[in-house]
Amino acid sequence: MDAFTRPYWDAAAGGRLLVRHCAACDRVHHYPREFCPYCWSEEGSWLPASGRATLYTWSVVHRNDLPPFGGRVPYTAAVVDLAEGPRMMTEVVGCEEAALRIGMELEVAFRAGIPVFRPVSRAGG
Repeated sequence: MDAFTRPYWDAAAGGRLLVRHCAACDRVHHYPREFCPYCWSEEGSWLPASGRATLYTWSVVHRNDLPPFGGRVPYTAAVVDLAEGPRMMTEVVGCEEAALRIGMELEVAFRAGIPVFRPVSRAGG
């Protein structure tokens, strides 16, 4: 966390996902950075994301010696397509490996202030 990304992490700690919106080219991007990766403008602002995504790809990690990941194996490292457009690296939780499918609908959840994704709850979704 630094001064620039503090709003992102503060929002995540409060259960909200933010993305960056460029006023110059009207595109949304993620990960948070001070310039637009499409047009290089610095006219960006924080935009609340819907928290909806689809699974683009994943890999189940069975071994990771780096803390704190070693205590979480196996876990599903993933790339998701946010409903707003950008791709995001994350983790899929609450889903067995055999149930994972490219294009499956996901929703954001938060673990210790970190955005992760889980399958959409049909009861509420």
